[in-house]
Amino acid sequence: MVVNRVGDFSLVIGILLIFNYYKSVDYAVVFALTPFMQNFKVIFLSFQFDLLTLIGIFLFVGAVGKSAQLGLHT
Repeated sequence: MVVNRVGDFSLVIGILLIFNYYKSVDYAVVFALTPFMQNFKVIFLSFQFDLLTLIGIFLFVGAVGKSAQLGLHT
């Protein structure tokens, strides 16, 4: 149950990052705006990250946690 919550939290953070910077969660809008966000940097927990890398990591951890794959399986 805890593993599933880690996946849920990470997935929500990833989706909220997409919504915050793209102002939409529609695939067409996100895919159309992604080339413009290529060099966009964000500060997260006092560290500077590339926006697309940060979104990708959170969505990946969310998918791994939801499907209980290696690293987040019991």
